[in-house]
Amino acid sequence: MTIRDLATRLDQTLAPDPRRVIIKLFVPGEDAALARSRAAALIDRITLLGHDETAALLEETLRGFGDRHHDLATTFLHHYDLVRYRVPSHVDLRPAARLLVGAYFSHEYAVEGAALCNPSMVAHPDQSGLSPGQLRAVISTRQIGEGHLSSIGFATAVLGPGDELVVADRSGPLTAGPRHAVPHRRDLLAAALTDEDRDDEVSATVLGSLPELFDDEDFEQAIARLPTDLLTRTTTHTTVEELRRATTADYAVTFPADVPIERRVLWPATSAESNGMEDARFVRIIGEDGTPSYRATYTAYDGRHIRSRMLASDDLRTFEITPLRGPAATNKGMALFPRPVGGRLLALCRSDGETLGLTSLGEDSRWQRPVQLHTPRSGWELIQVGNCGSPLETGSGWLVLTHGVGPMRRYAIGALLLDLDEPQRVVAELPGTLLTPGDTEREGYVPNVVYSCGGLLHAGALWLPYGASDARIGFARVTLDVLLGAMRPLTENR
Repeated sequence: MTIRDLATRLDQTLAPDPRRVIIKLFVPGEDAALARSRAAALIDRITLLGHDETAALLEETLRGFGDRHHDLATTFLHHYDLVRYRVPSHVDLRPAARLLVGAYFSHEYAVEGAALCNPSMVAHPDQSGLSPGQLRAVISTRQIGEGHLSSIGFATAVLGPGDELVVADRSGPLTAGPRHAVPHRRDLLAAALTDEDRDDEVSATVLGSLPELFDDEDFEQAIARLPTDLLTRTTTHTTVEELRRATTADYAVTFPADVPIERRVLWPATSAESNGMEDARFVRIIGEDGTPSYRATYTAYDGRHIRSRMLASDDLRTFEITPLRGPAATNKGMALFPRPVGGRLLALCRSDGETLGLTSLGEDSRWQRPVQLHTPRSGWELIQVGNCGSPLETGSGWLVLTHGVGPMRRYAIGALLLDLDEPQRVVAELPGTLLTPGDTEREGYVPNVVYSCGGLLHAGALWLPYGASDARIGFARVTLDVLLGAMRPLTENR
């Protein structure tokens, strides 16, 4: 048996579904090479329609698209509010005309139109109605649509008994959760200023006048209270803009209670993630009181820069988003440990772009410079190595799934074992690869790639969802004892 045979591929797969669409704002002309909005002229033409024609057009649109979206009329009204300043002040539109304007300024976007990949898997908050040996799981996905825009989607599955895995139906209207404000943390704002080297009199004055938790009004009042002699400094405007940008990075998303998990979409909501929310690594956290919650790290991308972000949720319905700060958060691929180790909050990282490291959260709320765990050494990983999700706790140590990049940019998956109490020590490694692109998995949006953002342990086995060349998501399973038994002990930390 070769190492790659340890993981058995399961029959179930998830393929991109072009029917999974959301509604986005559409402003005619703004998608042209030379942007010239035709919005005002369109609104003029809509206002010239008769009442009966307006009503008929609206009814036809709602009938044709209503079953594809959650609360379509509310979305149309929201889009009307966004463009209503273009309506001539002397024109008083009837409710039906306002909805029709909103319809003309809307379009569907297929969130999985280009690719579906990079899943992670955690235990579902609802484990009711299952048979012995079963576990309900939530699968996060990276959805890629037109223009290579990434968002975070979800699926659900039941694992077991045995090696059975059944993915639940994902059909039905999607909902992109609306953004709303959350209290900002002063310590995270201070960490952001340290990262951006904005430790000056202006930032110190603003921070000194803010409470530990503050809202947008508190922030603006702190800016307004800046003394005149600071306001006239040449660097003040830049510092204030950095302060404002840092505070807008915090927000929350809450989905309606009647929208199931598999129909929820976390869509980019800030300029820092305008080109995508990539590669969410979810982990289930058990608090000191035994209450479970969820965390995930992901990469925010604006088309030029990448930034690390964290999602926090108690129920996978409301998500709070905050930035990750510090030297270890400067690149992709952070993955949180599911519990503190030795009183420290830990995470895996790849801050230098090619080496797997271990970092801890400092008292200044910044992720510290990492300790090196594993460098590219084998032929299948010589370009770079990183993690494939959060560490999994076993009786033998922390099981870390890794990814490596080899010749022809082929991605494969391996494994390491870290000491439970001193996770900076690598105690064993899998000699070779656990999973490589099979003959039927090589072709896709990004060829020659198998990649995961996290699996889980259930019934004595590792269950691993993985992206196959970004064409679809597959699932693999390996008995934990077999995997641990195949790992080679290391006599000393490297």
